[in-house]
Amino acid sequence: MSGDDRIVVFGDVIDDIVVVPSGPIRTDTDTPASIRHCPGGSAANVAAWLGSLGAPVDFVGVVGEGDLARHCALMRGGGIRPLLGAHRTLPTGAIVVLVDGERRSMLTERGANASLDPRSVTDELLDAAGLLHLSGYNVMDSADPVALRNLIARAVERGVDISVDPGSAGNLADFGAKRFLDAISGARLLFPNLEEGRVLTGASDPELVAMSLARRFSVVALTLGRDGVVVASGDSTTRVAAVSASITDPTGAGDAFCAGFLASWMRDRDAVSAANAGVRLAAGAVAVSGGRPVSPIGA
Repeated sequence: MSGDDRIVVFGDVIDDIVVVPSGPIRTDTDTPASIRHCPGGSAANVAAWLGSLGAPVDFVGVVGEGDLARHCALMRGGGIRPLLGAHRTLPTGAIVVLVDGERRSMLTERGANASLDPRSVTDELLDAAGLLHLSGYNVMDSADPVALRNLIARAVERGVDISVDPGSAGNLADFGAKRFLDAISGARLLFPNLEEGRVLTGASDPELVAMSLARRFSVVALTLGRDGVVVASGDSTTRVAAVSASITDPTGAGDAFCAGFLASWMRDRDAVSAANAGVRLAAGAVAVSGGRPVSPIGA
């Protein structure tokens, strides 16, 4: 039997370098900018926002050996139980995030994340869990697709809900939509943004994208930025409005949405209420620099 409300998050840990230029970037000379070093990674951000809500959460990931103590301390300080591996030769993953208003460009080194082993999520962890959340980055990076399929099967056997955030439209296009959907078969909840949904379905209209994906998943929450969210379940869709917010940095808004949704979902299994909780948390996320809640420990 699964636990009632414990969430296991399996996925990427990243050190973000968030750059907000003061204006257009000038080539071959200086452009003044705000530059912040922040802990990140889509899956780790979801865990951090869940921890900020008081949700019981375990995080399974991998960092470079020299960064293990720092990332464990950050997670414990944010209410997460860290179950981190340490890679002896690969560095912790890193991303340079260039912020231009509501848009971002990202330069990515996956680093130790590429070595993450689905077998690190043990049967004991699943036995104590109600939900397993997966990052699409690690689905596409997986060096052992069979082990990933076995992880999903082990969760399904135990009655553990599985949620997936696809993570990157560009990576999905490279990886292949059918291949990705087949890899996560058995998941119940899917959290794509509109561009990811379009890659996965070939449709353009948000409601059509959401309904197409709802044929495979029990609940689809398609995020649309300022246009809110389309929630699809069964044969129906519901629009949930975004919450107005002053944007400092959009990094991690989708991760915060996932966390707000999942924390609410674990309480009452109401997808529309969960989406409303998600947009409220996402509005708070865009008001801070970086992809996680402000930590008392710091980056």
